[in-house]
Amino acid sequence: MEESRVKKHFEEEAREYDDIILRLIPNYRQMVDVLVSLLHYEESQDFHVIDLGCGTGTISKAVKDKFSNIHLTCVDIAENMLDIASVKNGSATKLIQADFNTFVFPEKYDVVVSSLALHHLETESDKLKFYKAIFDAMNPGGIFINIDVVQSDDPELQEIYLQKWKDYMLTNTSQAEVEGKWLPNYYAEDRPISLIKHLDMLREVGFSVVDVAYKYYNYAVYTAKK
Repeated sequence: MEESRVKKHFEEEAREYDDIILRLIPNYRQMVDVLVSLLHYEESQDFHVIDLGCGTGTISKAVKDKFSNIHLTCVDIAENMLDIASVKNGSATKLIQADFNTFVFPEKYDVVVSSLALHHLETESDKLKFYKAIFDAMNPGGIFINIDVVQSDDPELQEIYLQKWKDYMLTNTSQAEVEGKWLPNYYAEDRPISLIKHLDMLREVGFSVVDVAYKYYNYAVYTAKK
């Protein structure tokens, strides 16, 4: 999968991205709420957060709305996404345009969050390498939380997952669009793996606690603590 394909896709869809997510991803607002609820800080605390693959800044804004004193960094491959994230989160937000395969964390963080982004890493070794980079970039006691698409290692379960996802999309958009655009994009750009593999990788790179806070067929919110 070419980096340019993913970048082009997100540059073009930046302005419609928030609406697209709600039409395509079941229970997305609930998953965002789950992510924020897992942060164990006091609302007035001062801590460092990085949002990986921030898109339009929805996740980072939800965190910032609850914890107004955070130091926020947003990373995305698409400049247009970062422009919108900057408007949502304010001029104090640090913006970094980068691809995960070459990104170097500029400092240490207390919280690392991500949403619908890490599945674009091509191989399992790429994912493991990036998890190690995340772990190394976190302060002791820090927390990593990810919202993402996952799959089943069982083909029959995976068919059920995909059908439930299609059923949801068809409540919000046409069959022609689902079959002509969103499913082809999924197969061309997304490289999901099973949730169990994600948890095993997080343990392998050194996280002391891993857990699943939410799962609905092929979508999950999972977390790890250093």
